[in-house]
Amino acid sequence: QVRLVESGGGLVQAGGSLRLSCAASGSNFRIDVFGWYRQAPGKQRELVATIGSGNIAKYAYSMKDRFTISRDAAKNTVYLQMNSLKPEDTAVYFCNAEVTMNTGGSFTYWGQGTQVTVSS
Repeated sequence: QVRLVESGGGLVQAGGSLRLSCAASGSNFRIDVFGWYRQAPGKQRELVATIGSGNIAKYAYSMKDRFTISRDAAKNTVYLQMNSLKPEDTAVYFCNAEVTMNTGGSFTYWGQGTQVTVSS
């Protein structure tokens, strides 16, 4: 079992920045891909960015120039640096991990989410 805990959300004015963190805990696992997703009220959950074990990052097109995903493999932690935030970035941001267990099997885990609110 792997647990993901996000932190760093909050209220920020438009144009501001926030840095989200997500730490994975558990035992006998390897994280293959970390991802950030978001879900705004009344909308479907959407991909923000992913980063693989080779530190290859992929972004949703609308966020590519403002958001940066990174990971600390030693800490099993992923970060999302969000700059030039807009009111439309307001959403609950979820951490996601594609995990391979040492005992075999691959699983997908989700964090509980962290609220990001951008005021105009």
